[in-house]
Amino acid sequence: MRNDKYVIGADFGTDSVRAIVSNAQNGEIVASSVSSYARWQKGLYCQASQSQFRQHPLDYIESLSLAVRDCLQQAGQEVQENIDALSMAMTGSTPVAVDTTGKALALSDQFKDNPNAMFVLWKDHTAIQEAEEINAAGQRDPNRFLRYVGGTYSSEWYWAKLLHVLRHDAEVRDACYTWVEHSDWMPFLLTGGQDARLIRRNVCAAGHKALWSPDFGGLPPVAFFNSIDPMLEPYIRRYGDKVYTAVESAGYLCPEWAGRLGLSTTVLVGIGSIDAHVGAVGGEIKPFYMSKVIGTSTCDMMVVPKEDMKNLLVEGICGQVGDSIIPGMVGLEAGQSAFGDVFSWFKDLLLWPLKSKRTSGAHEFYADMEKDLLHELNQAAAQLSLQEDDPFALDWFNGRRTPDVNPGLKGLIGGLTLGTTAPAIFKGLVEAACFGSRAIVERIEREGVRVEGIQAIGGIANKSPFAMQLLADILNRPIHIAATEQVCALGASMFAAVVAQHYCTIEDAMAQMGKGDKEIVQPRTAYTALFDQRYKQYLRYGSLQEQSP
Repeated sequence: MRNDKYVIGADFGTDSVRAIVSNAQNGEIVASSVSSYARWQKGLYCQASQSQFRQHPLDYIESLSLAVRDCLQQAGQEVQENIDALSMAMTGSTPVAVDTTGKALALSDQFKDNPNAMFVLWKDHTAIQEAEEINAAGQRDPNRFLRYVGGTYSSEWYWAKLLHVLRHDAEVRDACYTWVEHSDWMPFLLTGGQDARLIRRNVCAAGHKALWSPDFGGLPPVAFFNSIDPMLEPYIRRYGDKVYTAVESAGYLCPEWAGRLGLSTTVLVGIGSIDAHVGAVGGEIKPFYMSKVIGTSTCDMMVVPKEDMKNLLVEGICGQVGDSIIPGMVGLEAGQSAFGDVFSWFKDLLLWPLKSKRTSGAHEFYADMEKDLLHELNQAAAQLSLQEDDPFALDWFNGRRTPDVNPGLKGLIGGLTLGTTAPAIFKGLVEAACFGSRAIVERIEREGVRVEGIQAIGGIANKSPFAMQLLADILNRPIHIAATEQVCALGASMFAAVVAQHYCTIEDAMAQMGKGDKEIVQPRTAYTALFDQRYKQYLRYGSLQEQSP
């Protein structure tokens, strides 16, 4: 009789949570379930025109419960009784205000409908002004406290979002004891935490989003933050002086959550981490390979041995942090603020006339079109010839994350004629997204870190052969596509297996539980010169866009 042990990996994405149950011995996925966020699906608490994107903690609580219980029902009682660890991956930076007990403010009656008391989603850009003030302070300070986040702080990150909420909502400011990343809050919640001082901060979010570094003795000093706004001082002092890696345990499931999920209180809960970092592990990231999580946005990650990063500072990326992604190495993070989001925007633009008619009997037709349109655009664009004067675009529809973060930049479409078709515009948008990826690779290499290969994971990597072929062509490198579409949840289950001590290191877990490549997309060298020329055009129009008032 087999004596297998099982682990749960949960991936909290932008729209839903996916849970899987995996065999810790070989990574076999024995059950999988997805549960969408009910309030998010209704568009509650968000104002896209103001770049405000908030999520209610109940969406996370309810969806995790539904997804895990569904997995257990699929897996059966024998598997259920042999689950010994659970680890989670979350979007980031996605923080929330909590009280002294660690309770998210939106879970109280006073704040249940207040967006400022909810999780501020990674793509929320309401804190542009605050980020600019942090950057101004960084430029004034001789200690260069922004040096490990590429030299520029983003409005998508922890301190900018906190300062924005504190300034704009006095009630939340008075009730907020500390500001907590989603990836830290969920493990605290599941282990029954009752004291916000005991929340364990993970090194990935702390280093890449909150300026934590051992070189600073933790966070930069209070004086630095006071130079931005003295309102931040209490939150600096309450942050804590230690961070943890995802191979460590946050504790055991508390009785309430064991009951809610249908598991035992002997199940260990791992320290959380950022979803893209965990996805890179699920895709079996290797030193000097760039792992691209390609979905609504991209997160581009690398791990480099610490000795190879001595005296190297990569300007303009989202950070380089020791022990992030893979403990024992330096994790590099870059990315694009919009990738699949640009394609979804174009789809919605084309469907606008139908959307307004859904209530007049066209609902099913609209649903079919919405489901199939991106596929049709991909198919049609792939058949188009490639010409130097094709329509072009800039991919900065949600600002630019890297290189050199600037959330105020706008997207652009040009080179149109009365003969331009929708597939031709779509091709230009996909090409622009791939050019944005090339700019990131070139920046990292120019700063002294070699990029030996490209790994692609995430929804678009698996659903759009057209986009992956253009990416290979434009980067002029083979693209290794991961065999599983569930890389974030699988990566979380790998970390759970280490937390449960089935493996000594996450590298060991990857070697045994990983699924390898599904395919390798080779670049078409016949188009190298064409795309080099088109890339120069992309850079030229990008420069003009940056210079425009």
